[in-house]
Amino acid sequence: MALIEDLKWRHAVKAYNPSEKVSQENIEKIVEAARLAPTSSGLQPFRVLVIENQEIKNKLSEGALNPECMREASHIIIFAAWNRYTAERIDKVYDFTTEERGLPQGRFSAYTDKLKSIYLQEDAEVNFAHTARQSYIALGLALAQAAELRVDSTPVEGFNHAHIDQVLELEKLGLKSVSLMYVGVSDPSRDWIAPMKKVRISKEEFVIEYK
Repeated sequence: MALIEDLKWRHAVKAYNPSEKVSQENIEKIVEAARLAPTSSGLQPFRVLVIENQEIKNKLSEGALNPECMREASHIIIFAAWNRYTAERIDKVYDFTTEERGLPQGRFSAYTDKLKSIYLQEDAEVNFAHTARQSYIALGLALAQAAELRVDSTPVEGFNHAHIDQVLELEKLGLKSVSLMYVGVSDPSRDWIAPMKKVRISKEEFVIEYK
């Protein structure tokens, strides 16, 4: 039941104390939870960017719906997905996998050929929709890990993606921003939602069972 209690504890923080920092140890644990997230075919088609530099946070905040929250958070974790699948990207993942497992190169060639036949014929937009969905699994696990550590956080989708991509020059990396996660220490005097009851629809409404 520990995870359930952690999830009951967490909320989307609305204001952070800019003088407080999250420890590097905890940041690394949160990022590691994201790295270990399951992904389709094990491709991990996204990357995680960790922003602590205040100057960069200030620039990024120009594209935020809540710029003060972004500027004052201890760190910004950005989930950025591959802009599209390529043969090179797929091969790189499986070459590494076979090497790490001590298997002969080409062990998974039949499978990677099948992946390429599916993904490479799709439009880049369709590819990105798929890679972006994978990153949300990692965001969820990162939020859960932060809650377990009692690190305040905020998941964010409401931002100017083009601005974030431009500031961080993500196009050069073949990436596009998907979501953000602020982490820091809540400012109780301004985090207006903190004292409010957590509200979710009932289990009876939420769960549809087929027995």
